[in-house]
Amino acid sequence: MNSIQLYSPSRVAGQGDQRADQLWERSRLEWRIAEGDDPAVLLEDFLAAEGLPVRELAALGPGRRCGEVAGATLFLSAAACARLAGAPPGLPTPAPAVPDLVAVVWSRTGSAPAPPDAPAREPWRLGPWRPSWTPQAHAEAVDRVRAAIARGDVYQANVVGHTSATYLGDPTPALRRVVALPGARYAGLLRGAGWAVACASPETLIAVADGRMLTRPIKGTRPATAAGRVELLRSGKERAEHVMIVDLARNDLARLARTGSVRVDHLYAVRRWCDLWQAESEVSAAVADGVGLADLLRAVCPGGSVTGAPKLAALEVVAAVESVGRGASMGALGWIGPDGIDLGLTIRTVAVDARRVHLWAGGGITWGSDPRAEVAEAVVKAAPLRAALAGGTASA
Repeated sequence: MNSIQLYSPSRVAGQGDQRADQLWERSRLEWRIAEGDDPAVLLEDFLAAEGLPVRELAALGPGRRCGEVAGATLFLSAAACARLAGAPPGLPTPAPAVPDLVAVVWSRTGSAPAPPDAPAREPWRLGPWRPSWTPQAHAEAVDRVRAAIARGDVYQANVVGHTSATYLGDPTPALRRVVALPGARYAGLLRGAGWAVACASPETLIAVADGRMLTRPIKGTRPATAAGRVELLRSGKERAEHVMIVDLARNDLARLARTGSVRVDHLYAVRRWCDLWQAESEVSAAVADGVGLADLLRAVCPGGSVTGAPKLAALEVVAAVESVGRGASMGALGWIGPDGIDLGLTIRTVAVDARRVHLWAGGGITWGSDPRAEVAEAVVKAAPLRAALAGGTASA
């Protein structure tokens, strides 16, 4: 069954007190990199044809409606985001069943609610996790990025690893445990024929409403203990890395902003996701007249916190050192409505195909990075997702 369930804040769901599971699917667009075309134009034309005001984002705001169209769910893979930035899509995804772009338009009325999930024919069983590279290979990738920084190719780059496991049974309850993880601003489950994506991301890629746009880059992680919080606040390495990404976010928004309107509303605030402290900033700007959805996505995709700086150079570096494509991770998932846009960056994200569960985790690399510490950080970031997926499993 094709469906989405959003457990995000009401602004993401776009319906106030109305839950996304009270809406009916009106139309759907699915696109893959191999099909060619410009995904930004394809998406904007599709949503505009459904009546959503995506060609003039400065006009989005509370109270605006589009008849029976409530809004649309949007998903973009990492490869689609790279294409939007004008970069090569990178290595092949390990989960090719998942499209690179999905847009689902929702109506407030329908002939009947979606049918309930079919009962599982066998109990949920999750096999052993098999990473796409060894810890040693991951550490060597970090060293290769450090060498690129030493050459002056990039200032920093985000290295992402992948792991997967076989499964039996219905994955839906396990995916719902993922989206229920604490601290997720963008918690959603999107499904299609032979695939599903579950997201529990805390990070805002881009939000637009009332004539303003904002992004909340996250960079810097420590265990959610009192000592971890102090360490994160005092870390010169983490703060320097974070400020570089904030500057990148400022430059991204400046491409679409009214002159002089870009500002940093919050710098290096410490927020909690599951058992981790993470450093987050907020950058905002006034949207210039004539900016449409295609312009917006080309400017902000992929998110700077999962690429590095400069963005295009960082994408080239990570494509050369990572073992497999980023697939459903490091892209975007969220809501586009007449009242606004709210897209999360798909960190802390799981993809499922007919045979395997896939997840990705990584971190930003600077010259001062310790390869062993970076490998350990990726394990820590993936741990809550793995625990949620394993909950209630029989022994594999």
